[in-house]
Amino acid sequence: MYYKCFHCGKKVDREEYAKTKLRCPYCGSKVLFKDRKIVTKVKAR
Repeated sequence: MYYKCFHCGKKVDREEYAKTKLRCPYCGSKVLFKDRKIVTKVKAR
């Protein structure tokens, strides 16, 4: 599993994320999120 930096868009491994104390190791941004690929489509009736 990995996180993605909101600012620079780089992928950050979970272990690397824990080492850097919740910051992106590439740009120093504090905003990281889990990149989710599953899309659910719902049809309106």
